[in-house]
Amino acid sequence: MGKYIEFEKLEVWQLGVELVKETYSLIKGFPDDEKYGLSSQLKRASVSIPANIAEGYGRYHYLEKTNFYLNARGSLFELRSHLLIAKELNLINTPNLEKLLPLVNKLGVKLNNLITSTREKKED
Repeated sequence: MGKYIEFEKLEVWQLGVELVKETYSLIKGFPDDEKYGLSSQLKRASVSIPANIAEGYGRYHYLEKTNFYLNARGSLFELRSHLLIAKELNLINTPNLEKLLPLVNKLGVKLNNLITSTREKKED
């Protein structure tokens, strides 16, 4: 593959997968009546992050790449909102939220860096 690496080796993708695993673990404690509610939204938003990173990585043009990375960033913010709402609804406690938020914040910084560097390259 020459100078290219697989998306699985990208730290930002790996952090996204870690966030998915942590989110799924957290949801196990939700009541059954949340199965199709907030827990479903949390799963969808979390899985969307590494999926968009992978899809963006596979795109050729920098504008397409950037759009998918921006979608991943949007899903990250959506996930953060869902987590804060889950805390307000007493579905998760403060320690569990405080465990996830640093990972969310770190991934946000890494995604911002990926978006910036992709825009600066303009061509791969």
